[in-house]
Amino acid sequence: MTASPQRILAIDIGSGTQDVLLYEEGKPMENCVQLILPSPTQLVSVRIENATAAGRDIFLFGETMGGGPCSWAMEKHLRAGLKVFATEPAALTFHDSLEEVKGRGVSVVGRRPKGAVPIRTGDVQLDLLSKSLAPFGISLPQNLAVAVQDHGFNPSGSNRRLRFQYWEKFLASGGRLRDLIYRTPPVYMTRMAAVQKDAPGAAVMDTCAAAVWGILSDPHGPKLKKHGFIALNLGNQHTFGAFVRADRILGIFEHHTGRMSRDKIRDLITRFERKHLSNEEVFADGGHGCAYAPAFPARKKDWPVSVTGPRRSLVEGLGYSPAAPFGDMMLTGCFGLVAAFKALTKKKSPPRVQRTQRISKID
Repeated sequence: MTASPQRILAIDIGSGTQDVLLYEEGKPMENCVQLILPSPTQLVSVRIENATAAGRDIFLFGETMGGGPCSWAMEKHLRAGLKVFATEPAALTFHDSLEEVKGRGVSVVGRRPKGAVPIRTGDVQLDLLSKSLAPFGISLPQNLAVAVQDHGFNPSGSNRRLRFQYWEKFLASGGRLRDLIYRTPPVYMTRMAAVQKDAPGAAVMDTCAAAVWGILSDPHGPKLKKHGFIALNLGNQHTFGAFVRADRILGIFEHHTGRMSRDKIRDLITRFERKHLSNEEVFADGGHGCAYAPAFPARKKDWPVSVTGPRRSLVEGLGYSPAAPFGDMMLTGCFGLVAAFKALTKKKSPPRVQRTQRISKID
């Protein structure tokens, strides 16, 4: 009996957009269903803003999700003198410490107060996506791969510190690209765990990791990784650079795109590839950090740089190569998710997804 072609739903969730690819084996990638939609945090933000304009209190319920726009809308709602009620998982969207969230004016409750507008939180809305595609005769596959940027659960310290400890640990363990996608995410990655509650069985990975895998899906990717290059992802909120050679990452820096300029990015790249960029310098500047594996090949000659991301225009004129796998830069993360998922499924069958516990530091 002939096996059915593999189908994979890949969703790359950022702060501005959620990018969706329904990969179907045997079909040209250009003919696969592709969507660029507002991100979940943007959608929740609009619902909060509508309630603010109507002078209504709100009740947030659902899973922990990415913050940013929805957090800013929540704070504006409170400044307007209106009330915010939230269940515990929804409240953890705004800070890992519930006491901190309560201190901002949010009431953590177990049920919706009378009169409050209910607003569901969560990074994944499979039911909405399914209903949207159904009129076109398209059903969702069982294979799911989702990327989010998870800072890790750290109620008593800096999320930026904890997130970069994750990258440092990854480099120390060998920096293997295949280790960046999970059936069971690290226990402190509670946003990834929340995704798996709304999308049971989904493989999960970090958005920056998905971008690197996607850059490697560009026609120039295999040649670049043979000798080594810098993969640069300029997202709406985060800037991520990684030195990639063969199937390993040997160095990483991560910052916030809002603090970037053309000249600053060029300076960061120049000092990073010479191993002159320090972890403390990046953190003190409001970024996450910088780390190198022992095998990082610092040299005076510039490494090739391949850039992707919605803010890639920041580096126009610097001579960096644009990465547009299958001709579509906005789906770079989705193409990376598909490639990583395929690599994952080539391994032995993994253990069942287990419930993630929250901890405040990396073991």
